[in-house]
Amino acid sequence: MIVLEPSSASRLGDPWLQPSDDLALAYHALDHFVPPDEAQAEFRERMLALILRRPGDAHRRSSLEGHLTASALVLDANRERALLTHHRKLGRWLQLGGHCDGDANLAHAALRECVEESGIPDLSVIPTPLDLDIHTIPARPGEPEHLHYDTRFVVLAPPGAVEVASDESHALRWIAPRDLDELATDDSVRRLFRLVFRELMRA
Repeated sequence: MIVLEPSSASRLGDPWLQPSDDLALAYHALDHFVPPDEAQAEFRERMLALILRRPGDAHRRSSLEGHLTASALVLDANRERALLTHHRKLGRWLQLGGHCDGDANLAHAALRECVEESGIPDLSVIPTPLDLDIHTIPARPGEPEHLHYDTRFVVLAPPGAVEVASDESHALRWIAPRDLDELATDDSVRRLFRLVFRELMRA
């Protein structure tokens, strides 16, 4: 169970949340992830295999077959809504996140991407992975079709957070679970909402 409390979260610059090129960090985080079902177990084994197969660049875009990414569901201060981005290239509402670009500290990579894409500087991340996903990114000019091996986290926004969309986004929107079906998104985003808000209901 993920503890969704600020006391268990880390911010950019914290001593234990620093970027690292050492893929042993990513391997350790994934190896200690406890999959709740067979699909998540398969994702974990495939992600571990990628690191073993590409020990020099599994966390870099130079791994053309696919590479590690990191993302997160950003919760508002009241834990009632999550921030989604209408992704400019993919044309769907998605959680925030993106490429590791050589950072094997997956929680740090997820938080860095969320800060960049939301414009909210003082976010904090629960450093335990919540969910794994492997999905295909379509080919684009100069970029072949490839896989994203995505590790997902929970990120917490402070009271009064004001989001500012980046160039990667058409728009940002705070979404309550009851409103998710109104958006063009995918099953993995819906899974994240179920995981996070189910934990909040248990708390």
